[in-house]
Amino acid sequence: MSRKLKTLAGVTGTLLVLGIAYFFTLAPYHFDRLVNVVDRSIPLPPVSAEAQALHARLFVADLHADPLLWRRDLTEKSTHGAVDLPRLLAGNVALQVFGSVTKTPRGQNYESNPSDTDVLTYLVIGNLQPLATWTSLYERAVFHAHKLEDLQQRSGGQLQVVYSQGDLARLAVAREQGQQLVGGLLGLEGAQPLEGSLDKLQGLFEVGYRMIGLAHFFDNEVAGSMHGEQKYGLTALGRQVVQRAEAIGMVIDLAHASPAAVTDVFDMATKPVVVSHGGVRAVCEANRNLTDEQLRRLAANGGVIGIGYWKAAVCDSTPTGIVAAMNHVRDTIGVEHLALGSDFDGSVVTRFDTSELAVLTQVLMDEGYSEADIRAIMGGNVLRLLRQTLP
Repeated sequence: MSRKLKTLAGVTGTLLVLGIAYFFTLAPYHFDRLVNVVDRSIPLPPVSAEAQALHARLFVADLHADPLLWRRDLTEKSTHGAVDLPRLLAGNVALQVFGSVTKTPRGQNYESNPSDTDVLTYLVIGNLQPLATWTSLYERAVFHAHKLEDLQQRSGGQLQVVYSQGDLARLAVAREQGQQLVGGLLGLEGAQPLEGSLDKLQGLFEVGYRMIGLAHFFDNEVAGSMHGEQKYGLTALGRQVVQRAEAIGMVIDLAHASPAAVTDVFDMATKPVVVSHGGVRAVCEANRNLTDEQLRRLAANGGVIGIGYWKAAVCDSTPTGIVAAMNHVRDTIGVEHLALGSDFDGSVVTRFDTSELAVLTQVLMDEGYSEADIRAIMGGNVLRLLRQTLP
């Protein structure tokens, strides 16, 4: 080999090594910073002492955030993203539902996505997750459950995973007594980790999952997605999943589900369901947002909708815009069906992070909501629903 070829081979080898090193070290961190953005270009409304005092007395619950997806130490305050334990405590969050994202289709969009592609695998490998998670969506969900359990063990008693009504009651009592404690509840973002097997529902329940979304951005073996290619309703397996999930104490989540699947669930559900993160079409015309007819069926079911904080959910992602969506739900079906559904760290742009949730309390006060209504919206409705549904 000539000296020139040897030099070229050496440079190529060095670049390859550097590329591999970047992929396994800095790339996941940089991607996290790129897609999980808190945009502070518009100043937040000032929070009065009165609003801050009220917020400190609330049981605050958020129905959906995705920090488990990223390679962060959630016991430490991060320089990016929106959720970690220090910021949950600073925002007086009593209960955070931690979503498990297990698959992302290539070219993900709101209109139509295939079921046979998955770019999340690159992040899974880059995060140096266990080998089993590289090829199994079920194992990815199990990994996220273990990750939350590990966070609990390293939290110094500041995070408690909620598995049952008893856990929820103890959390509520501890919060009333002034303890700095966050409850964590596990939710599946889409039923694809079942990998077509009803038996795996029990396995996911046993590792801690207490909420199950039926679909994410693509159709699966359980249900069609609002963003899928076929957008079908519940499959035969899907009907079994809904029945079994209700029986063992898992909450059904309709976020991302197709209109047909939403209707099928409302037709058969015997317990209240949630739409963990989304909006309403009367305020923001996006296909994932609920119509007024769907809102009325949600009310008849006794369920709640978690209003999101990003543009596609509310169009105006300022605190005032978020509360505008809440106003429509209140006026259409009542305040008892409202909740928070941030989608923090779900590859969305928001105007604030979880430490700044008192700004929503302030805007609700400014809009004339009573203290009782604010308590219900900020977490009381979720607390009531979980008391009806958890094992």
